[in-house]
Amino acid sequence: MSFPHLDAAGRAHMVDVTAKQPTVRTATARGFVRCSPQVIAALVDGTATKGDVLAVARVAGIQGAKQAASLLPLAHIIGVHRAAVELEVQAEGVAIEATVGTADRTGVEMEALTAVSVAALTIVDMIKGMDRGTVIEDLRIVAKSGGRSGDWVRPGEDGR
Repeated sequence: MSFPHLDAAGRAHMVDVTAKQPTVRTATARGFVRCSPQVIAALVDGTATKGDVLAVARVAGIQGAKQAASLLPLAHIIGVHRAAVELEVQAEGVAIEATVGTADRTGVEMEALTAVSVAALTIVDMIKGMDRGTVIEDLRIVAKSGGRSGDWVRPGEDGR
């Protein structure tokens, strides 16, 4: 098995994508922030002490998608041409979904995962005074399209 991020001597390097043609690519990621009934009530009522948690988390997730290459050492700097972050308050926490799109030489899976991660971290930051037991869980790619490997949807997920 070969690893594209390792050179012949086994050292990490950035994969050369300069010869690849840009194509339209998308990726969708999901995650969940599990929190207390007290936090759920505050999110539903809009009474969280730090303000509109979901609005701030949505914007933070979009910003996170645009910063993936600065956080992940071997990720390529690509144009993020679409970043949508959706948050849904559920009985046991907040479900997060991010879809990122580009017309570039490499995929946007890391950007989608970063968007969900940063949105989740923002929620934790804004509610930690209300619930120190909050947990971020189930971060995953659920679908991707475009590129050499084509389309993929995680079994059991709708991939939207």
